[in-house]
Amino acid sequence: MDRVKTFKSILWALTGLAIAFGITRMFFGLGSVSNLSDATPWGIWKGLNVIPGIALAGGGFVMTAVIYIMRREEYKRYSKITVLLAFLGYITAATALVVELGLPWMVWKPIIYWQHHSALFEVSWCVMLYLTVLFLEFIPVPMEETERLAKLRIFLNKYKIVLVFLGIMISTLHQSSLGTLFLITPEKLHPLWYSSLLPILFFISAVAVGPLMLVLAVMTMSYLYRKPLEKDKMANLAFGFMLVLALYGLIRFIDIISAGKLPLAFDGSWQAWIFWIEILLLLVIPVALLSFKKMRYSTPVLWITSISAVLGVGLDRANIAGIMLIRTGPVYIPTFYEISISFGILSAAILVFLFCVERFKIWEVKWEDPLEKPEAPPEFGGPADVWLGTPRIAGRTVYSLVFVLALALGFAMISSERIQSAGVEKVPASKARGGDTLFVDGNLDGYGTMFAHEDHIQRFGDKKSCDLCHHMNIPLDKHSGCYECHRNMYTTADAFRHDWHASPAGAKINCDKCHQPGVQRTASSAKTCDKCHNDLVAQNAVIKFEENEALSYTDAMHGLCVSCHKQKARVLEGKEDLDRCPTCHKVRDLESIPSEIKMQFIDTTFNHVVIPFPDLVNRVKIEAEQDG
Repeated sequence: MDRVKTFKSILWALTGLAIAFGITRMFFGLGSVSNLSDATPWGIWKGLNVIPGIALAGGGFVMTAVIYIMRREEYKRYSKITVLLAFLGYITAATALVVELGLPWMVWKPIIYWQHHSALFEVSWCVMLYLTVLFLEFIPVPMEETERLAKLRIFLNKYKIVLVFLGIMISTLHQSSLGTLFLITPEKLHPLWYSSLLPILFFISAVAVGPLMLVLAVMTMSYLYRKPLEKDKMANLAFGFMLVLALYGLIRFIDIISAGKLPLAFDGSWQAWIFWIEILLLLVIPVALLSFKKMRYSTPVLWITSISAVLGVGLDRANIAGIMLIRTGPVYIPTFYEISISFGILSAAILVFLFCVERFKIWEVKWEDPLEKPEAPPEFGGPADVWLGTPRIAGRTVYSLVFVLALALGFAMISSERIQSAGVEKVPASKARGGDTLFVDGNLDGYGTMFAHEDHIQRFGDKKSCDLCHHMNIPLDKHSGCYECHRNMYTTADAFRHDWHASPAGAKINCDKCHQPGVQRTASSAKTCDKCHNDLVAQNAVIKFEENEALSYTDAMHGLCVSCHKQKARVLEGKEDLDRCPTCHKVRDLESIPSEIKMQFIDTTFNHVVIPFPDLVNRVKIEAEQDG
């Protein structure tokens, strides 16, 4: 089987799985596919896609500086591919970031709401601006396919040097600022990785490894499409940036030794082992092999060193972004869904890269997929063979089939328990503080609040008080949970479900049952729900059907609890703070936490002194006792 065909089929399969899981994440929240939580909000997507992706995309600004400012004309034929790699690298990081955001529809807010003293604000703005610059640098390439945009293409090419300078300045800012993000974590990040020089180390490592990513990409394309490799240029490029990599290693070890942290690298801990694995991949292998001229002109050595450097910087960024951060909750283990989404995002970016290589003049000529040669005649190797059309159509059919099958398999693999869970768990009587107690965890991240259900009923005095909270039932039900109508965690939901009522597969109700004939069919002119559903309104509850949108689960819970607590705070002596967050969101007694319910902890000293994270009062008290 052809190399390109096999490679693309694998990529399409991974992309199909990722899209299925990604759609599930967008519709049902992070808890439907992820083990992330409020206490562990940075997971595999940050550690594998976002932080390392931006570092590996650093070849864009480095190589454009080498070609257009240092005037190294021998590398000019690689300018298009290096810009494309950088552009897709940043798109990959941005996509993963949107997937991971708890509220992905808020990603635009840094554009409007400026936080001038925030390093993250500076990073977000620089990434957006650099993505724009990369787009303007690369867009002339597809414009070569049409003469309609010739004037715009000529204009962009004429002022390319301006874009190059902008790209270098913006990249220098945010490559270093990514390291600045972690300067505020001296107590959370392992000492072998924490340093006041993190901004400098981030920048230098990106400068060193970015071009090596270009070497790896060129070698991969040469192998897949069976094209000759310009080994001398790749060897010289690898050697030049190996020197930068050696400078990075020198600065890092001087910093570790001067800070007295070197003994930690030999203490036998698992952190020490990972440290040396990272050093082996990022420094020892590339520097040792590329130092010898005879070896760096060897194709296997170029493969080994480029792969080693890329894996090394990826591990370094993953360590700093998550692995070596002190856990504020149970050990985070990414789900299969998270891993699939992460690799699927990378696979989709590689497919776009291959598409551009085959459709546009990334080099002097287009590189064709062997499956898509239009002049190839039909070939039959046996009586069971089926002709799928011309090679181009046949190739698309094969890849489409792989993608659709993977997409269907992905949807079939989604856990129904993660999607359908009510977000409320019954706490066993032996573990409860007394009476009927619930653990409310709406977004299924293991971080919620204990609700003394029976205690609230007794305080209000009678069972009629149930209607204060349980104000509605779905038809033919007497004890509907909040999640039945408030289905979305952070956005409103359609409580009426018009399409279901009108669908033959649903209630199959004729339009005239709700809408008067001759009157424009709108929600305001239709019958209200209680005209048909006599059992919809809970006993003693007064409901006005003003709209069919149900509040988000968060807004419904907070609106109900906080509004009632505010009223009680005005009349109950000593309860003036009843409406404040710590009233509900805290752990009063560790013994009251059911063992089967995940709760959050923090170890601030690497000595396994575990203390409850949500209860800030208890945490301060315990730390004070430890300090004597």
